[in-house]
Amino acid sequence: MGQLAEVLYPLPDRRRTALSSLAWWESKRITYNKAVGGAGLFTLTSVAFFFTLPPFPEPPPLAFLAGGAVVWGIAANVCYSLGWIVEQTARKLWGRQTPDMGPLMFREGLIFSVGLTLLPSAFAAVAWVARVAQAIF
Repeated sequence: MGQLAEVLYPLPDRRRTALSSLAWWESKRITYNKAVGGAGLFTLTSVAFFFTLPPFPEPPPLAFLAGGAVVWGIAANVCYSLGWIVEQTARKLWGRQTPDMGPLMFREGLIFSVGLTLLPSAFAAVAWVARVAQAIF
């Protein structure tokens, strides 16, 4: 199995105790943080790049971008922690009949978080195209 497949399709927690589930989620947090953090660095770089292209807009303050990145990183990790809580709540409600939700929630949460983190890059690109079109017309 390839590395990307191992990240996106991890084996579930087979012991299914609260502690083993927490350990399962925490063992994947570094991978999650690397992916979301990498997307965040790309986003910061691309947004800064689009603000350096003519026609020059008023750039956002660096403190605003850095502060937003820190808040985003904290919020992403809080949401990541909810995965373990939701999985444990489902096990309490439905017992052993609960399917192995961890791998699915991890994969979908990772994809959503990376996509949402990259979204400002797309907005910056569209805003630059709009500035160019406005300058031309």
